[in-house]
Amino acid sequence: MKGSPAGEHRAGHGALMDSVYRRQRYIYDFTRKYYLLGRDHMLGQVRLGPDTRVIEIGCGTARNLILLGRKNPAASLYGVDASEAMLQTASQSVARSGLQVFLARGFAEHVSPGLFGLREKFDAAIFSYSLSMIPDWRGALLASANAVKDEGAIHIVDFGDLKSLWGPFARGLRAWLRWFHVSPRDELLSVLERASRSGGCSLQILPFRYAFILKASPAAIRAILAC
Repeated sequence: MKGSPAGEHRAGHGALMDSVYRRQRYIYDFTRKYYLLGRDHMLGQVRLGPDTRVIEIGCGTARNLILLGRKNPAASLYGVDASEAMLQTASQSVARSGLQVFLARGFAEHVSPGLFGLREKFDAAIFSYSLSMIPDWRGALLASANAVKDEGAIHIVDFGDLKSLWGPFARGLRAWLRWFHVSPRDELLSVLERASRSGGCSLQILPFRYAFILKASPAAIRAILAC
C-alpha cells in the first residue's frame, strides 16, 4: 500500500535533511556560530526550573539543549529533528556532556508530548534557525502552540527579511542559503511585527533586519497564524 502524499513528502524532507547534514554535522557548530546570530540571547530568555520541560524543534546537534542543561541540570530537555544523521551527532554530544537529554526523530508539524511518551505539555518550545528550513512552518508553529502549556512560551530565533542589508549582499546571502535549503520567512516577520503591537509576544529585530528573536505565548502564536 502506498503512503499518503503528505507522508511521502515528509519522508522526502527527512532524506533531504540527511543528505544536507551527513557531512556538515561534523563542522556544524563551529561554522554556524558566525552567522546564526542571536541564539544565545534567545536561550537566555528561556525560564528554567527543576520541573521545567523544554523541547527544541529542529534540535540539530543539541548544542542549544546542552547549553540549557548546563544552566539547570534539573530541567527536563527534549529534542526532535527530521535528520537521523543530525540526531546521531546530537546523541554523541549529549553523551559527552553527561547531561540527560531525550531525543527523537520526527517532523515539526507532528510535535507533541506523546512523541516522548509524555502526557503533560511542555513549558517551553524552541525554534533556533529551524523555521526557515521547515516546509510547513505554519503547521510547525501550530503544533508547538498545542504542545506547550497555556502559561508557557514559544521562543524563536531565525533569519529576518534582510531588507536593511545592502542589496547585492542580501541577494547573495539568500542565494547561498538556498544551497542549504534555507528560506528566510519574510511573511512571518511581517506578521510578527503587527502582532507584537497587540501583546502576548515580545519581538526583537537584530540590526539590518538580519534576524529576529521572538517570545510568545501559545495563544499569541495561534493569533499570529490566524492573521
